Amino acid sequence: MNQLPEVIRTIERVSPDVVQQAATFQAAILADVAGRRGTMHARVAPVHERMRLAGPAFTVEVRPGDNLMIHAAIALAQPGDILVIDGKGDQTAALMGTLMLSACKKRGLAGVIVDGCIRDKLELLELDFPVFSAGFNPAGPTKFVPGRVNHPIACGGAMVHPGDLVVGDADGVVVIERAKAPAMLALAVKKVADEAARIESIARGDTAAKWLPAALRAAGVLKEGETL
Repeated sequence: MNQLPEVIRTIERVSPDVVQQAATFQAAILADVAGRRGTMHARVAPVHERMRLAGPAFTVEVRPGDNLMIHAAIALAQPGDILVIDGKGDQTAALMGTLMLSACKKRGLAGVIVDGCIRDKLELLELDFPVFSAGFNPAGPTKFVPGRVNHPIACGGAMVHPGDLVVGDADGVVVIERAKAPAMLALAVKKVADEAARIESIARGDTAAKWLPAALRAAGVLKEGETL
């Protein structure tokens, strides 16, 4: 039986055109049109609320507290890629800091997402490079334990395949399957237009949610013919 290598060097990425368009949408919009699926746990948050990222996932799986495979991924990732690292949510040690993240920026990566801790927070704010993590810890990592690069992973509770579309902002991170991304963007355009129209009607004083009475009746809160 053939076994995939631990490090897969070549992946099929979501197209640059799709990434460029996706970057114009809020993560919340994409999460809605994707059926409220693919969002990472709230523990995975931006270092600064203004940080945004969009790009293809370059996935990494590590053992808690060990960053050996992250170094390998930095060497292999291409400009525009986003490192998406399954650190198992561990918060006992940092997996990355200023040195590694500076290298990521220099290599032209679009950002880093770590389901684990990082460190050097104040320096990272000055670095002006989008980083999302599950927290901070001053303790450094080990560099001994093998892991995987560009295999399917779970990061922040979301399934991520290499090349999937990843979008993050102040609300968090959403992952869209590579093959489904173009269709999701078409839905996102309509979603944005619908919400803009709703905001305009609210501004005119129409604050009533038209769907609410029927939903309350379906839930058994209101009887037939009863209103709020």
